[in-house]
Amino acid sequence: MDFLRITEIFYSLQGESTTVGVPTVFIRLTGCPLRCSYCDTAYAFTGGEKVSITEIIDQVKQYGTKYVTVTGGEPLAQVGCIILIKKLLDNNFVVSLETSGALDVSKVDMRAVKVLDFKTPSSGELSKNLYQNIDFLSSQDQVKFVIGNDEDYEWSKELIAKHGLDDICEILFSPVMGLQNPTELAEKILRDSLQVRFQIQLHKLLWDNVQGK
Repeated sequence: MDFLRITEIFYSLQGESTTVGVPTVFIRLTGCPLRCSYCDTAYAFTGGEKVSITEIIDQVKQYGTKYVTVTGGEPLAQVGCIILIKKLLDNNFVVSLETSGALDVSKVDMRAVKVLDFKTPSSGELSKNLYQNIDFLSSQDQVKFVIGNDEDYEWSKELIAKHGLDDICEILFSPVMGLQNPTELAEKILRDSLQVRFQIQLHKLLWDNVQGK
């Protein structure tokens, strides 16, 4: 558990969430048990390099920013991810975890910001959602919905209402690039007066989804 399989560690602007635009170090762990239809990081499913947690933290320190995002793949698929997050926090980094919502988040250090990506119908992985994770969300966390069509939008609205998610934490709506027209999604949010944060993936606008950006 002192070693993790890492696809890449890179420095970029945060493209999503409430810290969008902030210089951030991304630690992308290898492996994912899901196969979402709109996945843009399939290169992280396999391969990677075995790196010690000490080495990872040393690399992160070189970039001179306090913001770190642990992502994947699905980072929680590796048991050592929990340890990595704790040690990053102990080193005074501001840590966010990007996770699919399909794996248990109960053991994630409460100081970390959890960005929980519940899978919408068009992902093809709806059945993998672990709704018990809602019990472990706090006001600093975020729930993300990737919207590919009208069914995704309506399903997301219903889930928010059913669990009162907008009273628990911030909600993010993100259009699938090239599939869901972002203007149309923005207009639906305004029409329905949803208490959500609309976001477009900034890194894709700037670097066209180039790996490591």
